[in-house]
Amino acid sequence: MEEEKGTTGSINLSLNGKEEKINLSGQVHHLPFCIKFNGPCTVSQYFKPKLKGFVLAKNNSGKRKACDVSEGNSNDWEMKAKFDKLTYWNHDAPPSKDDPFLRSFHWFTVAEALHKQVKAEDLATIDAALA
Repeated sequence: MEEEKGTTGSINLSLNGKEEKINLSGQVHHLPFCIKFNGPCTVSQYFKPKLKGFVLAKNNSGKRKACDVSEGNSNDWEMKAKFDKLTYWNHDAPPSKDDPFLRSFHWFTVAEALHKQVKAEDLATIDAALA
């Protein structure tokens, strides 16, 4: 079986940019939904998509507008807004501490611990404790 080749990209989450990042805290909602219809419909009658208001926008080094998607397959993204609170909704049950979506945020703590630089003193302390 042939392996699928993925694409790589980068997301720059640094706050060192020239412009102030918009704070969207309290305005971000996660809505789980599923459309179980496989047939024709007049989607354009109900949805009028516009390329604006993205939290992430393509980084085109100032050559084009942030929402201009005609560049092709660019996988470099930069942060345009931030949020530290979000509201999430379940489809058929009230939110609880056991929800997979909520529990996925625990991985941030695990990832931070795994990627934290280990100091020589920490290794010596652990070595002494195990001896």
